Amino acid sequence: MILDHQLAQQIVDRTMAIIGYNINVMNHAGIIIGSGEKDRLGQIHDGAILALKHGDSIELNQQSCASLKGVKPGINMILRSNLQVVGIVGITGNPDEIRDFANLVKMTAEMIIDQAALVEQLQWDRRHREEFISAWILNTLSKEELADWAARLSIDLSKPRVAVIIEFKQQNTPKSLQSIRKVVDLLEYPERDNLVAVVSMNEIVVLKPCTSLSKWDSEQESERINALLDRLDEHHITGFNIALGQPFQNASQVHLSYQSAKQVLQIGKQHLPNQNKFLYEELRLPVLLSPLNDFWQGEQLCEPMATLRSQDKSGQLLKTLEALFHANGNANECAKSLYIHRNTLRYRLDKITQITGLTTTDFMGLAELYIAYQISKLR
Repeated sequence: MILDHQLAQQIVDRTMAIIGYNINVMNHAGIIIGSGEKDRLGQIHDGAILALKHGDSIELNQQSCASLKGVKPGINMILRSNLQVVGIVGITGNPDEIRDFANLVKMTAEMIIDQAALVEQLQWDRRHREEFISAWILNTLSKEELADWAARLSIDLSKPRVAVIIEFKQQNTPKSLQSIRKVVDLLEYPERDNLVAVVSMNEIVVLKPCTSLSKWDSEQESERINALLDRLDEHHITGFNIALGQPFQNASQVHLSYQSAKQVLQIGKQHLPNQNKFLYEELRLPVLLSPLNDFWQGEQLCEPMATLRSQDKSGQLLKTLEALFHANGNANECAKSLYIHRNTLRYRLDKITQITGLTTTDFMGLAELYIAYQISKLR
């Protein structure tokens, strides 16, 4: 534990509020880094140097101070944390008058130091866990590194996990890391065994434990997401999207779950702009088709849809095709949903076939149109 100016001044302010005497706090080199007398900051305190040499408390009266530099009468006491000397605390005053306060000041100062050390350790542990989670989901660790790091953090790699992404919308991005930490604190329930990391100033990733793939219940997971949304709402946390990825059995595949959650989030925002919860099971096909968007095969599949869009100036044919997809290819249901006659529907579908070269009345043609429609929505 390193005693810095901020912590030293905190000790000064707290103890002076209790006893009313001036307090100086010196580092392990005897330099004053906290004091009720601001003009003494940065000075070397010979009384602290003496205490360090003796390894114990030193009382200095008016006479003994005459031969020392930067010293006033008082008592200087060694401060220890985990049996290590971290600094010295001095009380200014007549030793006979302040002796009863000495142990109180020393005990209070060491308690403040130990508390700060504990907070620092907890923050370090959290940062270390976040670094591990980030490396894990980005697949930058070898198998040996993954196992070794997980063992040091007491993380069970045999437990299947699924990635959840919480992304704050740009206009509601938290102004500081403290704002995001409020969400992290709500997610880090020990009994839930969630692994949580702040990936950026507007994104949090959660690796939720889940049952094996053979027992994966997407509806149950959806209900758990709803419960989380309710919990966040209770704490007035709004303005975000949440996406649940696909679970994978092995620890080495967690990055795939994260990738699937990223794709679910991206496609969900495009396909379902009025929602803020997106699930892999509900967007499975567009997610699985999305990689084709970057290759020539995707370009080829999208050609019929591009041609239809270019020639369908009013958008009527595209709307009709979308209604047919929603009706699972059932012409009667499609006509009803559009409030049109069957003959009108037939005319429109024939027109679509004429433009695209793909028939809407057989499975293969309709399937290819549906795939083209899904990929083109990503463009």
